[in-house]
Amino acid sequence: MHSLFMDKPVAVQSAWTHTTVLLGEAVDALLGAPAVSAALPQAPVFVDATFGRGGHSRLLLSRLPPDASVIAFDQDPDAIAEAATIIDPRFTIRHQSFSHLSDLPAASASGVLLDLGISSPQVDNPARGFSFRQDGPLDMRMDSTRGASVAQWLAQATVEHITEVIRDYGEERFAGAIAKAIVARRQAQGPLVSTAELAQLVADTVKTREPGKDPATRTFQAFRIFINAELEELQQALTASLAVLRPGGRLVVISFHSLEDRIVKQFIAQHSRQVFDRRAPFAAPRAMRLMSIGRSKPSDAEVAGNPRARSAVMRVAERTTSMTTAELA
Repeated sequence: MHSLFMDKPVAVQSAWTHTTVLLGEAVDALLGAPAVSAALPQAPVFVDATFGRGGHSRLLLSRLPPDASVIAFDQDPDAIAEAATIIDPRFTIRHQSFSHLSDLPAASASGVLLDLGISSPQVDNPARGFSFRQDGPLDMRMDSTRGASVAQWLAQATVEHITEVIRDYGEERFAGAIAKAIVARRQAQGPLVSTAELAQLVADTVKTREPGKDPATRTFQAFRIFINAELEELQQALTASLAVLRPGGRLVVISFHSLEDRIVKQFIAQHSRQVFDRRAPFAAPRAMRLMSIGRSKPSDAEVAGNPRARSAVMRVAERTTSMTTAELA
């Protein structure tokens, strides 16, 4: 059984606006690195791997020289439509997830930006199915043109699998109870098809919650992360960034919850040290490939003006110049 709204096209709505978090700070961090290496004298190329509504790309373009360029990625059709409004020969957009960074040539980018999570228009548009506050189809796909929706997955998933997803991606202590309630509802009344149905089921199941937090928050986060393979995509994109960045190029990542930030933090730490092969104690260690530049959060003023910025963490690292011949090839 599928929702009546499931296959309707999603249109761009100007009523849903987005305020880019850490906008100036992220662009400053990207441009703080040498844009052109002496060893690689190509024109600077910057990658906005999560275009969203284009805040970072537009500011980058306003500050880059005429020979520079910006390559953007986004899997959301609405974002692709928004990107079409940028009339600048230095800008290109790819309708792909950021794991496709690996498609770019090695050592071709002076900076890579990953602004993780979902944009305000995705949350605010009920037709996208991300919000537990408004009723809409239980979808949650970043790319609404492909893949299964949350409703389609829940229509056949086992209690064990649903529990695992809610526990691992939502860090929800009532994961088992919620999963059992979802399957019991499916068996008694048919599958869940709307966000309101899911939010109410979770509220009926979760009897206690932190003050001010909706009981469905963690479950919705978990299903969104799972259905879009967000953490797996992030791991692939971070790995690809090592090959794509030029020596001296910057990696800037903005995350919005602890699962994302932990992956980014561990990735930067892993590649910010020399690696010794214990099987070959006299061999030269593998050189560090990143240098951590720092971590920052939005100012109190930014959070006051945009409460959705409150959980953001930005981490910055720089690609070291000790790249191997194979990495530069």
